[in-house]
Amino acid sequence: MSTIEKVKESTIVEELLNPSNEIILYNDDVNTFDHVIETLIRVCKHDELQAEQCAILVHYTGKCGVKTGSYEELKPQCTQLLEAGLSAEIV
Repeated sequence: MSTIEKVKESTIVEELLNPSNEIILYNDDVNTFDHVIETLIRVCKHDELQAEQCAILVHYTGKCGVKTGSYEELKPQCTQLLEAGLSAEIV
C-alpha cells in the first residue's frame, strides 16, 4: 500500500469519526464592520481580534468560515447570525 493510499484512508476515517461542519459568513452591502464584529463576539464567542479579522476577510474575499463544529452545535449559532441580519450558511 502506498503512502498516498494510507493518508487517504486516515483522512476518511478521521472525517467519519469527527464529522465537522462550518458556518460560512458572506459579505453584504448592508451591515457595518462594527455590527459584524459585535455579532461574531456575541454569537460565536470570538475575541475582538478574531472577529475583526473575520470581518475583514468577509469584506475583501466575499466570505469567511467563522465557526466549525457539528451541525447540531452550529445550527443555533447560524440562526442567530441570520436573525442579526448577516448572511450565513452551514456547509
